[in-house]
Amino acid sequence: MEIAWEALLAASTVFFLGAISPGPSLLMVIRNTIVGGRRRGVMCAVGHGIGFGLYAGIAIFGLIVLLEQAPEIFFILQITGILLLIWYGYLMWVHAEDEHQQIEEGEARGFLEGFSIAFFNPKIALFLVAILAQVLKPGMGFSTKLAIGMLGMTIDTVWYLIVALVLTGTPALEYLRKKGEYVYKFTAIALWFFAASVVYSLV
Repeated sequence: MEIAWEALLAASTVFFLGAISPGPSLLMVIRNTIVGGRRRGVMCAVGHGIGFGLYAGIAIFGLIVLLEQAPEIFFILQITGILLLIWYGYLMWVHAEDEHQQIEEGEARGFLEGFSIAFFNPKIALFLVAILAQVLKPGMGFSTKLAIGMLGMTIDTVWYLIVALVLTGTPALEYLRKKGEYVYKFTAIALWFFAASVVYSLV
């Protein structure tokens, strides 16, 4: 089984640049780290990595085909992502004053939030399709496709693990905890902004 290393290098570069770009995923990991400490932040990062990896696998083995053959299903997925962003924004805004006092709890919730913000984010779908359309070639082997998917999951997970682990135990985390209400409201506004930008792109 031969692996196309050029494709792997190109995909890894774009995956890395996409991971470090500020967005709702980064805000979600930071928020979970503030609320639940290191363990919850780590679980959120792992959940996000798995969600992104599954999405990458779906994109590699069928999302492009789905776009061509069943665009209505892809549209439903986009709408689901928009609603999810709005809902998370609402929860953060409404519970901002209470949630910043909940420390060291909810690792499972952190995992679920990380997974869902990755798996149901319509911008990730568009991002993957745009990239994979350039990287994937006709006749590309199964091993190369699998390697690209695993690479995407690994880069995503490692980056957000670094964010969660570096943030904990530092004065920055304590400062963010003290300003927790403002952090959550800012995150809510950012999530609503991303949702609005997706709606704008669909209109």
